[in-house]
Amino acid sequence: MSDPTPATSGSKPDKARFVIALALAVLAAVIGCEAWRLAAIPSYTAVGPAAFPTLIAIGLGLLAIANAVEAMKGVEEERPRDEVRPIVWVLAGLVGQIVLLPFAGFSIATGWLFAATAKGFGRGPVWAHFLAGAALCFVIYVIFAKGLQLSLPAGPLERLI
Repeated sequence: MSDPTPATSGSKPDKARFVIALALAVLAAVIGCEAWRLAAIPSYTAVGPAAFPTLIAIGLGLLAIANAVEAMKGVEEERPRDEVRPIVWVLAGLVGQIVLLPFAGFSIATGWLFAATAKGFGRGPVWAHFLAGAALCFVIYVIFAKGLQLSLPAGPLERLI
């Protein structure tokens, strides 16, 4: 269990957390500027198009401040190294879904994403998770495309219905 006491005054500031705080602040500024531009669009309701982007920008700004404060406390312990294989599996799932969507359709592409992410988190075998993910995504496709009349990319599996 980790010790909840703050680091001693002699510890160095955490540069990685400062980078994260800076990235969050930049993202908050970009979203805030876009929300400000959306506020100029006339709206016929009390909640206009700028409401949620403004809330998101405020939340990101608060996260940036919190990360900067934590970074000033310093590094308390050595961080573990990242494992590359899980990251590669998840990225392969995302890239595979992007590549497969136009011709394989929603169910197969998202089934691949499901299987690759499961493999990245240490679950296997890939084929079993692919089948489960494709079946689940097919049900989601039917609900969205047929029930809600939303357009999702159709592939050979979706053309069966």
